[in-house]
Amino acid sequence: MITINNKEQLIKNGGTRLNRKARTLALRSLESALNAIDPKKIIKSKLSLKDPKLEINGYSFDLKKFRNIYVVGGGKASGPMAEALEQILGKRITAGFVNILHGSKHKTKIVELHEASHPIPDQSGVEGTQRMLEIAEQSKKDDFVICLVSGGGSSLMPLPRGQISIADKRSITEDLLKSGATINEINTVRKHISDFKGGWLAKRAYPATILNLILSDVVGDPLEFIASGPTVPDSTTFSDAIKVLKKYGLWDKAPTSIKRVLSDGEKGLIPETPKASDKAFKRVYNVVVGNNRFASLVACESLKSAELSTLLLTSILEGEARHVGVALASIAREVSVSGNPVPKPAGIVAGGETTVTVTGKGLGGRNQEIALAAALKLGDVDGVVIASLSTDGVDGPTDAAGAIADGKTLVRAAEMGLSAEEILAENDSHNFFSKLGDIIFTGPTGTNVNDISVIVVV
Repeated sequence: MITINNKEQLIKNGGTRLNRKARTLALRSLESALNAIDPKKIIKSKLSLKDPKLEINGYSFDLKKFRNIYVVGGGKASGPMAEALEQILGKRITAGFVNILHGSKHKTKIVELHEASHPIPDQSGVEGTQRMLEIAEQSKKDDFVICLVSGGGSSLMPLPRGQISIADKRSITEDLLKSGATINEINTVRKHISDFKGGWLAKRAYPATILNLILSDVVGDPLEFIASGPTVPDSTTFSDAIKVLKKYGLWDKAPTSIKRVLSDGEKGLIPETPKASDKAFKRVYNVVVGNNRFASLVACESLKSAELSTLLLTSILEGEARHVGVALASIAREVSVSGNPVPKPAGIVAGGETTVTVTGKGLGGRNQEIALAAALKLGDVDGVVIASLSTDGVDGPTDAAGAIADGKTLVRAAEMGLSAEEILAENDSHNFFSKLGDIIFTGPTGTNVNDISVIVVV
């Protein structure tokens, strides 16, 4: 059971009866969403073994036809996914190796779970990914490779290409994460400086059959960008990767080894990532088992069960976090004043993933910045709440999952001598909400399907 650890305190901080009610409903809906995307529950509900056939989403795999069953993968949810898969297949699994987040507490008997770093890759991740590649390369035509991929997989499955060092990969990753680049743009670069992502895993495992079970953390579920698509044809090019770095002013400061690989690739001196015409993908089956839309709909159902008028605004939300916060506050105020787009009492859910262009020296994350920007526009109203969290339980480089704000947030901040405008300018939302006691804490959830924001107006 995934819970918001400090839920009672967050509710108490509402101050007024209406704010406490709105906070209760918002936090309850977020907890419902988190528990709906529990990786073990999802795998067990989607994957069925009708011996000797393994079935999922209309696909059926006759396990008698395979000599070996191997398991590889990586991501924040890949540990519990591996646990569930072992419970389904048991000793049918020959061997496996999966990279998981440092500190994860998951246990398997056959599949080896190997801890690595996120969001900045580390050497442990490289060593684990090399083990996965060894498994893939030893696979034969009559072998079955099950890949478990989830959010965070790009960082947790690093394998730098050519002469690129892990230090250089860490450096460019840090710069990209602070630049305001979208996850698709970041993963375009990652794919072209990797020997594992961008379809290379499928290429190396050919002619084995691959089933890739995916818990999506990318807006719209584009397969090639989830964990940078290790088993998916890559539509992007070396030129695209160079354009991303130039767009965000990172090309000139990029490590020499990275610029060399990308430049050599653009000139055709080293192979491009595998494309859709490659025969390796004819034996690959990619299945999305869970995503943000599902989690957002569950959040809506929770609000509906509390007799609120509900609306799923979107599950593909993108944009600068502070701009999104302003937009959500504007919607909340419109509901409060006019009953549009849904009459109050109302609950509105928006899922997706925003970006933060870091210009200040503070500490924060996407969801905390959304809540801070929203607070600035809510005004002194009662019974209006906006809560936003990252479903993996980690918002940016902090221990927070997100934050919650209401019409009294600025009033309370002013009483403490806090200037929300100045703090937002410094990207210091974490310290702002820490002082107010309005940070949402879940701890690492073991799952990841982007972010969810909830508006409640009562």
